[in-house]
Amino acid sequence: MDLKEAILEKINNKTAVVGVIGLGYVGLPLSVEKAKAGYKTIGFDVQHKKVKAVNEGLNYIGDVVDADLDKVVKSGMLTATSDFSFIKNVDCVAICVPTPLDVYQQPDISYVKSSAESIAEFLHAGMLIVLESTTYPGTTEELLLTVFEKTSGLKCGKDFYLAFSPERVDPGNLLYKTKNTPKVVGGVGKDSTEVAAALYRNVLESEIFEASSPKVAEMEKILENTYRNINIGLANEMAIICHKMGIDVWEVIEAAKTKPYGFQAFYPGPGLGGHCIPLDPYYLTWKAREYDYHTRLIETSGEINNYMPQYVIERSYAILNREKKALNGSKIFILGVAYKQDVDDYRESPALKVIENFEREGAHVFYHDPYIPEYKYKDKLHRSIELTKENLKSADLVVITAMHTVFDYEFIQKNSKIIFDTKNAMKNVSKKQNIEVL
Repeated sequence: MDLKEAILEKINNKTAVVGVIGLGYVGLPLSVEKAKAGYKTIGFDVQHKKVKAVNEGLNYIGDVVDADLDKVVKSGMLTATSDFSFIKNVDCVAICVPTPLDVYQQPDISYVKSSAESIAEFLHAGMLIVLESTTYPGTTEELLLTVFEKTSGLKCGKDFYLAFSPERVDPGNLLYKTKNTPKVVGGVGKDSTEVAAALYRNVLESEIFEASSPKVAEMEKILENTYRNINIGLANEMAIICHKMGIDVWEVIEAAKTKPYGFQAFYPGPGLGGHCIPLDPYYLTWKAREYDYHTRLIETSGEINNYMPQYVIERSYAILNREKKALNGSKIFILGVAYKQDVDDYRESPALKVIENFEREGAHVFYHDPYIPEYKYKDKLHRSIELTKENLKSADLVVITAMHTVFDYEFIQKNSKIIFDTKNAMKNVSKKQNIEVL
């Protein structure tokens, strides 16, 4: 039996030991699903707090069911560790570490590189490695493949298998979770693709699309989020134009949605948030420069989306000015700092920038978010205050930056002097005389 047949047999009879590096929003749900599918799973993370929580069955990710985590931990199917030497015991390992942008808006793949080096030290024959972290096209072959072959002396396709399979995680999505979201897999050679696809087919209840190469899979992920970035940029620009023309952009979008073909609705807001859409297009713009090409459309949509937090301040200036109030010294009550509704995730949330901009202009800013009792931004700690009648009435301006369904919008409207609704969250409120929408 050759190495490929051996690893496929382990995958199919579920005797393979699998590892996941990075126990965050992507890695922990994937670890739980692999353990639930019957694979002995080891989660790796440099943060001892996460390792301790997992080993105690304490969930910290919204998309993971508490009972599922508790069950796989108690049964011994999932354990966590900060000791990367245990990689020598795994047959398949997925890399699910962050890939942020640095201060120059360039890809920071240091976590991927560090993970690759940790794996390379313990890489053994017959092993499968899958990168899930979003990155620029070419990372799997240019970085990981080079590190693995140079350090181990093994050859991909002959001694081990390597693939890229982009994570698809949408926090708070009630329909699509890790288990049932279609997966794209692109391996370094057909054998790597086949082995990686076999593992995901045994774990997930979804379609597995086999791409011809890691680059195709890497670019596919960039396309997904660039598509959203550009269309949200269009919606934001339409909002700015419509406001100048005295047209309700939200009604315009609702009217356009009646077309049964050729149109998909995207909505404006105070800016982009989350771990993918605001960041991923920059991986492509950075890589494109290597080929002497500037991604004009992508960069333009990025400029529009990045301008929106400042646009919220400019509109707030105008709203307060009509009330003969200066922004400097005004009390601003922000409702919602999560990057999307009904989640406890504030990564890249535009609300954080909105608050920072208000404070820079001399406003006194307070916030309420039932999902985020406190957060730290640029070394400053912010704490949520209660959503009370007194706090609403004391504010010169209430700004809605997250459309949480738990908010009582009738109560908010009744007890606020002026509301600037950047999400059209109050569309169903009966009285709108003190509400202005984006």
